[in-house]
Amino acid sequence: MEEKEVQSAFQRFLDKTHEIIFEADTPMGKLFDVVLIGLIVLSVITVMLDSVEGYRIRFGTVFYQLEWFFTIIFTIEYTLRLACIGKPLRYATSFFGVVDLLAILPTYVGLIVAGTHYLLVIRLLRVLRVFRVLKVVQYVGEADLLMTAVRASRRKITIFLFAVFTLATIAGSLMYVIEGAGSGFTSIPRSVYWSVVTLTTVGYGDISPQTPKGQALAMVIMLMGYGIIAVPTGIMSVEIARATDQKNLNVRACQECGGEFHASEARYCMHCGEKLV
Repeated sequence: MEEKEVQSAFQRFLDKTHEIIFEADTPMGKLFDVVLIGLIVLSVITVMLDSVEGYRIRFGTVFYQLEWFFTIIFTIEYTLRLACIGKPLRYATSFFGVVDLLAILPTYVGLIVAGTHYLLVIRLLRVLRVFRVLKVVQYVGEADLLMTAVRASRRKITIFLFAVFTLATIAGSLMYVIEGAGSGFTSIPRSVYWSVVTLTTVGYGDISPQTPKGQALAMVIMLMGYGIIAVPTGIMSVEIARATDQKNLNVRACQECGGEFHASEARYCMHCGEKLV
């Protein structure tokens, strides 16, 4: 009987922990997220200050202690996230699950490989959880709509980028043949670098064509650059238009995988298929 009571108490603890960590509807859940975001910002500031030589010389010991303090806190939080969820592996491989792991891993790796602790600035990505804290429906909805559009257009954009890279390689090779080393185009990779810089309308100006033929080719590439910039915008616009019907989102979190942003009428998780409670 005592064993069942212990198991029941432990299950209630896990349920309460899940409610606090994954839900922002309750006062405790909202407070948890606000405190977590505050700790994330402070930890990133600590890492940034530690990279400044003057501060590191004066406060190096303090920064080191703070770094371990934040890492231990985030390690406990990450462990609780995995413990109170039905499918820990699914959460661990999700976007936020990977970010949560990367937020603590550099400190431990830093014990073996020096300098990796500066990678802790990736913790700033966790501030994206602020969307759950704000609870402003239009912001949450638009963020989810944008992610839906990105996922839907990733194949088209990947093919487009491959085509652009192919074009840049051809243009760079032509410029290498036309201009040669005398104008700074010392190799095909360097010429491709110039082509990419020109196509994207960045124009560093570190190398430039000097001959009339090279300048004519550069003009064509520059004009093509404006058209190329517009293509991804058009792809994204179409996908955003298709996703506009996905409204009335809320931040109910699935107790099995931690997935959020389900439609108000949803009965099952759109990420893992489990029934929503």
